[in-house]
Amino acid sequence: MDEKELKTSTKQRVVIIVIAFLMLGSMIASYAGIILGGSKASSSAGSSSISQEKIAEYEELYDQKKAEFKTATQSDFDRFIKYKSEIKAYNETTANSGGIQTRDIEIGTGRELTEGDYDYLAYYVGWCADESVFDSSFDDDTKPTAFNTILDASLGMIEGWNLGVEGMKLGGIREVTIASELAYKDQREICGGYNKPLRFLIMAMPNEGTLKTLSDELSTARMKLQYAYYGIDYDTMSE
Repeated sequence: MDEKELKTSTKQRVVIIVIAFLMLGSMIASYAGIILGGSKASSSAGSSSISQEKIAEYEELYDQKKAEFKTATQSDFDRFIKYKSEIKAYNETTANSGGIQTRDIEIGTGRELTEGDYDYLAYYVGWCADESVFDSSFDDDTKPTAFNTILDASLGMIEGWNLGVEGMKLGGIREVTIASELAYKDQREICGGYNKPLRFLIMAMPNEGTLKTLSDELSTARMKLQYAYYGIDYDTMSE
């Protein structure tokens, strides 16, 4: 899917490097199985520099922002979910030899995305040739009832995604099939192996107004919780 390289301040990047080293220690190992939306943080924080009360506060904030996002984007979800039946198996060999293949399902009414235009948000679902979903904006990949996240394209996408949305109008829904050479090649294992093609259903939206605000707030709440699970209080980083 996306490369998701978060935009951070110099101080935040230093902290991230520190976290990378800490991951070699036993404290971080205790958090290895934590997944947002599933298990909560371990009650034994060890040498963590953040209290369990603060972690609980960030968990509550994150849950609140997810709930707000789900409620506000329900109408978008209702549009998108109608095409869940499009998530079906496809020929891996054909997809891998086809470069970029696109199919517009709904034409949007907003501006047209051109080369180098990454100023937009996107709901999405990505799946493999065998029909298995590897990532999505859904709250549940099997029986989704709402969106619980949205992608900010400015954070960095794989080449095939960027090429696949060119010419798409905001508000529209497009199916994009990406050959491995324009996805992860042999650099990342996905869909059960390397050099695998990917297929996405993408609904591109304007990066503005209420949706942008909700996206930013949800992203910040998620970041605060992630840092808290590594024993760092995000709110004190700018002090």
